[in-house]
Amino acid sequence: MIFNLPEYRVLSTAVTALGVRRITVESTGVPGCPVCGVVSARVKDRRLQRLRDVPVAGAAVVLWRKRRWFCDEQAWPRGSFTETTDEVPRRARSTRRLLHALVDAVPLSGRAALEAARPHSVSWWLVQSALAMAAATLPDVDMLAPKRLGIDEHRYRSVRWFRETEGSPWVRIEPWMTTIVDLDTGRVLGIVDGRDSAGVGDWLFARPLPWRLGVEVVAIDPSAAVRKALRMWLPRTAVSVDAFHLVQLANNAVTDARQRLSQEIRGRRGRAVDLGWANRRLLLRAAETLSERARARLRMVFDSDDPSGQLRASWEAKEQLRTLLVSGSLEEACDHLRILEGLVEAAPTPESKRLLRTVKRWWNEIEVLITTGATTAKVEANNTAIKNIKRTGRGFRNPENYRSRILLRSAAQTAA
Repeated sequence: MIFNLPEYRVLSTAVTALGVRRITVESTGVPGCPVCGVVSARVKDRRLQRLRDVPVAGAAVVLWRKRRWFCDEQAWPRGSFTETTDEVPRRARSTRRLLHALVDAVPLSGRAALEAARPHSVSWWLVQSALAMAAATLPDVDMLAPKRLGIDEHRYRSVRWFRETEGSPWVRIEPWMTTIVDLDTGRVLGIVDGRDSAGVGDWLFARPLPWRLGVEVVAIDPSAAVRKALRMWLPRTAVSVDAFHLVQLANNAVTDARQRLSQEIRGRRGRAVDLGWANRRLLLRAAETLSERARARLRMVFDSDDPSGQLRASWEAKEQLRTLLVSGSLEEACDHLRILEGLVEAAPTPESKRLLRTVKRWWNEIEVLITTGATTAKVEANNTAIKNIKRTGRGFRNPENYRSRILLRSAAQTAA
């Protein structure tokens, strides 16, 4: 009962001179011939086979007294066969419960493959084989029917520098991968190389036509390459741009304006004695979250450290964009867009004009965002989990192993 391996019974247990527990087991069923199916009743011989199994009250050596049976079918020339069970299939040396334990230890517990191998007294290669077999049993993406997708990129490895010859210049290589997620379930559907239109386009082209026609909305960050791939392979699908990335562009515009004004007025970068630099984080906060004391500090920055009013103009454009993104209807969003245009025309700055051009360039996607509310939040959550997978594994050199870890973890979390 302690050993509890299905279809097996314990014959004997012993402790060797080195203190290792040895368990001898035997299968309980009478098998049939794997070819003709006739149930055998005569044992030809027995031999011991060592099995890798989960630790049972500590490490143990499991020996299977494996029987070879006679085939009683006279019309079949095969004279004998070796028994197999569901727990130990043909040519296997490890029990299924061990493989399941290894798979559960890596994607669910967030452990590295080598860290999961040591407590079970197995090698890294066995853990990887179990993960590869588990990844092969995942449902085919083409059999799913997602309605909303999210696409975002993440860095696969650290930045590398390469050069072709001794005298050639060094080239910076940033290995990126793009994550494709089902926004309804949060499950990762695919990991493709790069962050250009080719990788995403090839992945979408590989999907069947009914699958692509079933996608209604795709949420992306402001990436022209991904939008190009979507327009080519999902022309009927509405594309939504993520609000967080648009607000990030607006915050970057405020920061660029502050840095430019510091160079123009003082001829140097900001320092702690400068009010604009000292309150640089305050400029990026949402206006509705500011306390009275914070608002007073912000007014002091604009009055004393912004003689031209350009920093205030950039900040007001940022806040107006935030108001636009939370509009309740398209009519309200158009009204806020006209207000944003008026602010930029009244106090034009290079940063605010660039921000307005970006908003107009992505206006169709912003309308889809306001209508559907589709964002890349679940994609960003998966990217955070992917970063934890990379840290646990100390990086990955094999892209296939990297993808299998991500897909298994995502499938386990979705099932949970």
